[in-house]
Amino acid sequence: ETEPLTCKKDASDCNKGEDCKENGLLVRNPKSALRLVEDGNKVHPSQGDKGQAAQISNGYSGGQSSAPCNGMGELMELEDRETWSKKIDFLLSVIGYAVDLGNVWRFPYICYQNGGGAFLIPYTIMAIFGGIPLFYMELALGQYHRNGCISIWRKICPIFKGIGFAICVIDLYVASYYNTIMAWAFYYLISSFTTELPWTSCTNAWNTGNCTNYFSKDNVSWSPHSISPAEEFYTRQVLQVHRSDGLDDLGGISWQLTLCLLLIFTIVYFSIWKGVKTSGKVVWVTATFPYIILFILLVRGATLPGAWRGVLYYLKPDWQKLLATEVWVDAAAQIFFSLGPGFGVLLAYASYNKFHNNCYQDALVTSTVNCVTSFVSGFVIFTVLGYMAEMRNEDVSEVAKDTGPSLLFITYAEAIANMPASTFFAIIFFLMLLTLGLDSTFAGLEGVITGVLDEFPHVWSKRRELFVLGLIIICFLGSLATLTFGGAYVVKLFEEYATGPAVLTVVFLEAVAVSWFYGITQFCNDVKEMLGSAPGWYWRVCWVAISPIFLLFVTCSFLSNPPELRLFDYNYPYWTTVVGYCIGTSSVIFIPIYMVYRLVITPGTFKERILKSITPETATEIPFGDIRMNAV
Repeated sequence: ETEPLTCKKDASDCNKGEDCKENGLLVRNPKSALRLVEDGNKVHPSQGDKGQAAQISNGYSGGQSSAPCNGMGELMELEDRETWSKKIDFLLSVIGYAVDLGNVWRFPYICYQNGGGAFLIPYTIMAIFGGIPLFYMELALGQYHRNGCISIWRKICPIFKGIGFAICVIDLYVASYYNTIMAWAFYYLISSFTTELPWTSCTNAWNTGNCTNYFSKDNVSWSPHSISPAEEFYTRQVLQVHRSDGLDDLGGISWQLTLCLLLIFTIVYFSIWKGVKTSGKVVWVTATFPYIILFILLVRGATLPGAWRGVLYYLKPDWQKLLATEVWVDAAAQIFFSLGPGFGVLLAYASYNKFHNNCYQDALVTSTVNCVTSFVSGFVIFTVLGYMAEMRNEDVSEVAKDTGPSLLFITYAEAIANMPASTFFAIIFFLMLLTLGLDSTFAGLEGVITGVLDEFPHVWSKRRELFVLGLIIICFLGSLATLTFGGAYVVKLFEEYATGPAVLTVVFLEAVAVSWFYGITQFCNDVKEMLGSAPGWYWRVCWVAISPIFLLFVTCSFLSNPPELRLFDYNYPYWTTVVGYCIGTSSVIFIPIYMVYRLVITPGTFKERILKSITPETATEIPFGDIRMNAV
């Protein structure tokens, strides 16, 4: 395996595309490189045997590659694919990708909104039958075929290759608004390096007459028109939304946020420019640091007065909610977007694994860690909300009205500002938000990078650093609209429409293509090649029927009842819904466009074109240890 014998045949005996004539066997070494080795103890296979050997493991015939010998006895070797330095690098990268800002703000809000503790029932069911099977499927696909989101379809079902292009467009949309939220967190982080946090008083230049600091020593009454200093800092100093009239008048660009975003993209570039060897080391910090901070904040929150009120509100079950369809839709959507299949990231990360890596175990471990993190984050958030309710003499439901980023940048920031050692807790909290966002950005961009480099290796394989630089510049320029005074309105629009229904559609088609066109039996055989045992009936049923139905259910629910968008005091006009659907469609449209293109360029009758377009055109090469059927 590791020391192949020198080929003693002349170059004339090895023609291009053919095996050596005398006892030469083509095998793959453990590093996935093809070598021609000498084996004098084995009989050279007959043509009939070679015909059987050419049956590639995906069930379709393909020709074997060969490495020519030269007179000096040198061996040609294909370039190895990069792999993770350590298994833990892969696990931390996947956990860092799956655990993001949404775990901190979206899950706690959806949980208490949909029945508290009762919501955990539909959430767990949707995770078991929908989220985790899709998560496992993508890890297995990426690890077996060792390709990114575009070129992998040549080995599965070529007519669905448009899915890969759609994924890349969606990832670019996400990068255009997701990093802006991190720029807000970075602005808060810089502002936290003061003895008195700037969102604790009403004496700043950006404050208005409605600013009410009920944490002051004076007796202050909270009226319906009162605005906390934290809210005014967020809306009038960081976002400056008062200088915009809405999406039809975004206003100018905030230079402070632009500098913050520029620094974030600089960090991102130098973390991923060399590949998973470098990003796998960075996630040791970005993936583990948030858990340290969450533990510190959980302990601190549990010791605050009124914390029990928040926990009770968070977990108090409302069993009647389980009869509402919306609760099950929210549970399905939450687990899906939390685990994150459909963004090309799991395919890309798994493609750098060793062939026999236990991706089944990885899927269970990382998805469990993700779900538990979401649940624990709820305690971190709601202990503080209970404290806020205690200070305001209000019900927790009144304090918990803020949703999305506002829950972190207004409510939680205000609570931190009024704790002892507020500067310390503010710094670590916003550092945690940054690290939560960074490794998700690493992952999203790696999905695009791996997809493009695998599809166009002759152009970009030796120019990764240059391609990554160009990609970062494109993402930065695409983020400029979110850096305007009305940028928060753009972020909300992209978050609701640009990614949600588009990703659901992509993963639905992906599940259909793998289970119904590539074949669930063939896919399970692929998994058996890697792990030694095939997936059981539970996984097969989920992949063939339950998971596609799960995705179709969520997609139809969203399209039949699109969300009515509102941010602060701005109600989104109807035309913004049309724009939102157009943005979402602009990525998915690549799928039917490529299908038509594929059928047009394929020769033959219409039936022949269909058959050729759904038949894998490229064989998946498996490592030496599993080449027992393919070697001879």
